[in-house]
Amino acid sequence: MADGSTPLAFSAAVEAATSPIWDKVKARVTPLEWRLQAPLIAAINDLKRQKNAVILAHNYMTPEIFHGVGDFVGDSLGLAREAARSDAAIIVQAGVLFMAETSKVLCPDKTVLIPDPLAGCSLAASITGADVRLIRQRHPGLPIVAYVNTTAEVKAEVDICCTSANAVQVVEQVAREWGVNRVVLLPDEFLARNVARQTEIGIIAWQGRCEVHERFDAADIAELRAAYPGADILAHPECPTEVLEASDFAGSTAAMTDYVMHRKPRQVVLITECSMADNVACDAPETEFIRPCNLCPHMKRISLENIYEALLRDRYEVTVDADIAARARLAVQRMIDMPPLAVPARYDLLKARHHVDVELI
Repeated sequence: MADGSTPLAFSAAVEAATSPIWDKVKARVTPLEWRLQAPLIAAINDLKRQKNAVILAHNYMTPEIFHGVGDFVGDSLGLAREAARSDAAIIVQAGVLFMAETSKVLCPDKTVLIPDPLAGCSLAASITGADVRLIRQRHPGLPIVAYVNTTAEVKAEVDICCTSANAVQVVEQVAREWGVNRVVLLPDEFLARNVARQTEIGIIAWQGRCEVHERFDAADIAELRAAYPGADILAHPECPTEVLEASDFAGSTAAMTDYVMHRKPRQVVLITECSMADNVACDAPETEFIRPCNLCPHMKRISLENIYEALLRDRYEVTVDADIAARARLAVQRMIDMPPLAVPARYDLLKARHHVDVELI
């Protein structure tokens, strides 16, 4: 173990307790890996029951975490909603720090743990609360929408949050409420550019980028089409506009999952973080997943080992200044209170292929 103690053993009891999980993940995890992972999974699930804890696992977690110990799994919007209504005493965020901060903002009376406090995000690191205050000075009277991939300090300075699943909906809603035809959408430049092509509302954007999605380009899609002509190509809207233009479908991780589970394509490519394909594949064995692999180094800081240590030792607790939390809560809650979409939103690819200018800050 991480503290040098004797490793947890793979026993008959562990094998029995984790057998249903193994049946789900065995196409993505080797038997040798499983003998090391299964004892940790069993121990983590026991600790959760003892401590009245839940684990919120993002779609970019590896399969043994996502399927093995996640109580609630999904995208940022889904996890935020689960955090808000959880009655557990402890929330362990199997994701990155801004997600844990969001859980703490929504649940100030609960203990929120992050297994590795260095699990950051290039988007969250791209902008500060001071930046937002300057933007508001430059664009008085315009609503400011923050992608949920931001720190609590940034959320405290904006009017509402959004995710890739509801960004278009949020932008159009706040424009109507404020009686304006322009909205500031930050910090993801590519999300802003892709949203701009879906709406008549003018977009003012920050120049932040996701280090995973910005690496995909149109040449990647062309190579995939040549190698796998029958594959459906699904892209995340944090990708450059040229990627969406060349894809068959674009939407949030929840929308991608919905596409695969309902349409059941023979072959599919998910243009997003690697582990997403592994997790969906566990639930869609009839579909072949082609994996153009870009790993998120921040998400991969979370492991079964440090989740176990987090629960065992109540570390590392996430705290948010009370004033910042109160103001950030308003922005996040406004997002959560938006009318839910009947099905996960997709990006109209006909609109996605029409160039629309955005104003970059």
